Amino acid sequence: MRQHELVKPRGSRKLPRRLGRGTSQGQGKTAGRGTKGQLARNGPGIPGWFEGGQTPLHMRVPKLRGFKNRFRKTFVAVNVGRLADYAAEGKVSPDTLAAKGLIEKDARIKVLGDGDIGTKLEVHAHSVSATARQKIESAGGSIVIIVASV
Repeated sequence: MRQHELVKPRGSRKLPRRLGRGTSQGQGKTAGRGTKGQLARNGPGIPGWFEGGQTPLHMRVPKLRGFKNRFRKTFVAVNVGRLADYAAEGKVSPDTLAAKGLIEKDARIKVLGDGDIGTKLEVHAHSVSATARQKIESAGGSIVIIVASV
């Protein structure tokens, strides 16, 4: 058997239906396009996003207002009442909180004034509220503000 002797099996290759070549074909006259109208005419037809004249979806949905501040600083809130639970040897810092799995390693901490503190603590934080500062210092503790490097 040689290459020029190969024959495709009968029915393996179906010919495309010829449109508009007489009514006996089944797709004659209007060639399956219906009668009149934009879709019956020549050319690319209607774009997929066209909604028939009603206001399109992208104009019905409200615009996204504002912007995203690239320089926003986010803080993790820690209340004074919980500081004693997180303290290691009388000291609370981002490292001790990260070691206990309470915050991520590079997170900033803000100490807030909810709750009471009974022990003397050395608190290292990026920010402290006025009531938290008063409660920590009245218990005999001290506050060290951490200046974050960018």
